[in-house]
Amino acid sequence: MNKKLGALALVGASAVVLAGCAGGGGAAPEAETGEITVWLVGTDTPDTARDYLKKTFESENEGWTLKIEEKTWADTNETYVAALSSNDSPDVVEVGNTQALGFIDQGLFADITDIKGDLGGDDLLPGLVDAGTYDGSFYAAPYYAGGRIVFYSPQLVTGAVPETLDDYVAAGIAMETPTMSGIYAPGKDWYNALPYVWAHGGEIAVQDGDTWDAQFSSDESIAGLEQLQEVYLNATNAPADGDEANPQVPFCAGEVGYLSAPGWVKWSILAEPDAENPGCPDTYGKDLAAFPLPGMTAGETAPIFAGGSNVAVAQKSANPEKAKAALEVLLSEGYQQLLAEGGLTPGIISAASSLPDDPITQAQATALANSKFTPMSPNWTEVEASLIIPDALVKIAQGGDVTEIATALDEQIESILNK
Repeated sequence: MNKKLGALALVGASAVVLAGCAGGGGAAPEAETGEITVWLVGTDTPDTARDYLKKTFESENEGWTLKIEEKTWADTNETYVAALSSNDSPDVVEVGNTQALGFIDQGLFADITDIKGDLGGDDLLPGLVDAGTYDGSFYAAPYYAGGRIVFYSPQLVTGAVPETLDDYVAAGIAMETPTMSGIYAPGKDWYNALPYVWAHGGEIAVQDGDTWDAQFSSDESIAGLEQLQEVYLNATNAPADGDEANPQVPFCAGEVGYLSAPGWVKWSILAEPDAENPGCPDTYGKDLAAFPLPGMTAGETAPIFAGGSNVAVAQKSANPEKAKAALEVLLSEGYQQLLAEGGLTPGIISAASSLPDDPITQAQATALANSKFTPMSPNWTEVEASLIIPDALVKIAQGGDVTEIATALDEQIESILNK
């Protein structure tokens, strides 16, 4: 298990110097009863964990209720900033690990250093601790980590697993029909686009002293983006302007050969047909298989994005002590074990023993052993919020000139990172 977790320590492991100052504020008077609102992103958190959170919090906090609101990753930009800045702020929010430092820098998260020990202390996943720490203070706790692997149904895909990225793309093109994507690749899914760039030796941006040099227009990155465009144009029917949300839907419709998605999507595919978000356990989810995205050379994997989430108490929570109590449930062993059982690498190390010992989980561990991260700049959140990377990829997916698009993208990235 330690070998699996070793790769995850890379997530956010670099030291980060932020240009701003995280905000503080006076303590708000606590009510005796009320409601705590928790924002979770997408469908990754299993229903079992959601139920546990609500029931446990309410049983431990008499007179209080807890409401979970589900947001999308698109919401974690302007919607989050507006809500967290308002006087009607949610109490606890989930954010992507690449976004946490940006919210801290804006003063939108409360300092929770005083309960770090209660949340797990040294048992917290180190990389995600770094993502939520600023100037020695702790603002956003690890929630879960994970990486993308390639799912497929043996009912639809036969033959050997591709040994190289070129083989993978060729197999995807060969499988594509008017009703089936050989490789499911919506244009806005930029996390799945990055491995093509990284596998060819490209980068997002590199730092030279105090200056960031964006790299999407380098020869290596262009080679990766051109191969990605080949996928967009010849291997997929996914919408060029679509995103990565709910990939189990086309998969369960039998419309996908290869699906590159986070390891926890397994549970979306295997969800019972009568679940709130149904899967297909008896059809294309039966005998579900997966493998790490291959690299340029046989026997190697392509570098993937090391993803994950952090959870934080809103600086403007009307009831910060109860919000902290909800956060303690989110980081409790019982809750984190439910995340692990759902295929999510938990935010507390000890709960990792509950991860399923199956080929799909092993494929994710292998994939994460060759993982990379986005540029460690306090301005990176603004790059994500601007949506310039997915917008550029949509243009590539629509057949635009890769070099022109990448060059313009680099200029936009540098204008943000070098403010």
